[in-house]
Amino acid sequence: MVLKLSEYGNGSLDRYHGESENTEGFLRAGMYGESFVGGMALRSKRSSVCSDPASSSCGSSSLHPHQVSSIISTSPSKQSVLTSGSKPIPIATTKRHNPYSDKGQFHTWIDAMRAQSPPHTHSLHGETPEAHDIEAAHYKSWLERHPSALSSFDKVIRNSQKKQIVVFLDYDGTLSPIVEDPEKAFMSPEMRATVKDVASCFPTAVISGRSRPKVYEFVQLAELYYAGSHGMDIMGPAKNADGFRVKGTKCRDKKGNDVVLFQPASEYLPLINKVTSALLESTKVIKGAKVENNKFCVSVHFRRVKEELWEPLAERVGNVLKDYPTLSLTHGRKVLEVRPSIAWDKGRAVDFLLKSLGYKDTNDVIPLYFGDDKTDEDAFKMVNETKFGCSILVSSVAKPTCAKLSLEDPSEVMEFLRRLVHWKQWGFESRNNGCPTGVPLIP
Repeated sequence: MVLKLSEYGNGSLDRYHGESENTEGFLRAGMYGESFVGGMALRSKRSSVCSDPASSSCGSSSLHPHQVSSIISTSPSKQSVLTSGSKPIPIATTKRHNPYSDKGQFHTWIDAMRAQSPPHTHSLHGETPEAHDIEAAHYKSWLERHPSALSSFDKVIRNSQKKQIVVFLDYDGTLSPIVEDPEKAFMSPEMRATVKDVASCFPTAVISGRSRPKVYEFVQLAELYYAGSHGMDIMGPAKNADGFRVKGTKCRDKKGNDVVLFQPASEYLPLINKVTSALLESTKVIKGAKVENNKFCVSVHFRRVKEELWEPLAERVGNVLKDYPTLSLTHGRKVLEVRPSIAWDKGRAVDFLLKSLGYKDTNDVIPLYFGDDKTDEDAFKMVNETKFGCSILVSSVAKPTCAKLSLEDPSEVMEFLRRLVHWKQWGFESRNNGCPTGVPLIP
């Protein structure tokens, strides 16, 4: 079924490049409101601002849902109606309700920021042995619920016969260590070589909150697919498989392969640039704060900000967002994220890439997703909905997550990936008998 545009304010509508059908009015990837892109429904809504309840293992990725009503939004200044057959689907204009005006709410923000940015060494080096024992017991209990992916390796690939493994990787904290300066989050040459080997064996994609060009600059591997801005800027395969028509702008990657550039929030670009300038101006008085324009979202890093300045920083960010009701605020590890209020996230990016690769039927595929942050939870949920998928959280501390398995740090991610390559090349029988291909196993 193809939805046609009945009305789109007074604006014009761009059609997809490379579309083979003659149907008029295809929705552009940047269209706002309820639409269908690649067979998937996109329903834009004003994301709320909330924090994780401490008891929740699988919560929303935004902050304070009880403070903001869910609404359907459109392009920042336009109203439209879609038609499917004879039934009109109205798309409401954005309600201008600001969750950022309540000063008391900033205290909840700070609690959420602390919860998602736990100190890795504080209790181990700055408190009593009793506190160390309590923390160790808590982590051990957490590992029982989220066991090591290394010890569970055989179980992960047990169902791989006649199925395709597809590997999805976050970047910061997964392929590279978390560092004070986000511009210096370099992956090691050994990790790069390992990821290259993985991509030679399985379809592999990096899905990051960074801009797509930035994450490619860090990874430097043309063999991969890339999704930047939390999945809002995808360069994926240009295939038509299983009835799934890949929509977007057709182009070629650095190796000359046909790919599709898919950007579901493209019409927000001017707004993102504008809010970036406003945040740069507003936060420049907070020592250590860094604003990063990731093309379709904006990151406000506070890793180098003293904790007593977190609240003033959050307040300044909130004051800026009062003027941008079509943008929403989420948070991660020492970072606040400003994004378009559309129903798109890393989980939908994973689903889009799987379908683009021809795996509309997820019974034929084993998606593996590795991530370390709250923004990866949507991808964990999506992978968990597949029959054989595996979600893996990279963390050395216990924290709420939907992931089924865990790894402590990027070095364990590299070890798991090496085992995966070795298994693909030599199978179970030789997994413990060395690795003549030059992909050594880490004991």
